[in-house]
Amino acid sequence: MELLLIVAVIGAVVFLVSKSQKKSSGHSANQLEDAKADARQAIERLGGQVYNLTGTDDASKQALADASERYTAAGSQIDQANSPAQARLAKQTALEGLYYIRAARTAMGMDPGPEVPSLDGQKSAGQVSEDREIEFEGRQVAASPNPSQRTPNYYPGGRVAGRPVPAGWYSEPWWKPALVAGAWGVGSMLLFSAMFSGMAGVAYGAQDFESGAGDGSDAGADGGDMGGDAGGDAGGEDFGGGEDFGGGDFGGGDFGGGDFGGGFDF
Repeated sequence: MELLLIVAVIGAVVFLVSKSQKKSSGHSANQLEDAKADARQAIERLGGQVYNLTGTDDASKQALADASERYTAAGSQIDQANSPAQARLAKQTALEGLYYIRAARTAMGMDPGPEVPSLDGQKSAGQVSEDREIEFEGRQVAASPNPSQRTPNYYPGGRVAGRPVPAGWYSEPWWKPALVAGAWGVGSMLLFSAMFSGMAGVAYGAQDFESGAGDGSDAGADGGDMGGDAGGDAGGEDFGGGEDFGGGDFGGGDFGGGDFGGGFDF
C-alpha cells in the first residue's frame, strides 16, 4: 500500500512539473511570436518607403541608401531571431532605418512624417546644434544640424561600439569604421573633442566619449550598438499613401551607407 502511495505521489509530481514546463514553453513561444510580429510591422513599413522614395540630391540619396541597408539588415535579423531579445534588435534596426527615411524626406523638402520612437542611447548621445568644421588629419570634417551639399551624411544619434555619436549631418560618416569593426580607433577621441567641444546639444566631453558615457538622460539605454527595445511601437499610426514607414550580430547589411573616404585613422 505504501509503495502504491509513493508511486502515486511521484506520478503527480512528474505530471505537475511537465505541465509547468509546457506552460512556460508556450508562454516563451508566444512572447517570441509577439516580438517578431512587432518587428515585422516596422520592417514592412520601412520597406514601403525604401521602395517608394527616390532621392533628389546627395543628402537624400545617401539617407535612402542607409535606410535600404537597415531594411536588408532588419530582414536578416528577424529571419534568424530565436528569442524576443533578438526580435527586438531587428525592430531597433528597422526604427533606425525609419530615421533615415525621415532624414531623406527632410533633405528633399518633404514633410518628414510622424515621429519615430527613440532609439537606445539616442537621447544621451545628444545632437549637433550648430555648424562646425575642423581640420583633422589633413582634411576638413564638418557637422551641421541641417543637410547640405557639404554635409550629406546623416546619423540619427545613438551608440556605436559602446560610445555615443550625436545626431546630425556630417561631411563624412566618421563613425563607420567603428560600426563595421565594432571598435574605435585611436583618433576617435581627438576628432570628437575637436568637433563637439562646447557644443550646446552635446552635454558630455571627450573623456566621457572615450569611456562610453553620455549625459544620463536615457540611463536605461543599452550600451551596445543601437541594440535593444526601442521602447515604443513604430507601427501604431497609419502613415498611408506610400508615405512613411513601415543589433545581436546577424551580419545583415553593410550599415555603411556609401564610401567612406579620407583615409580615416581607425
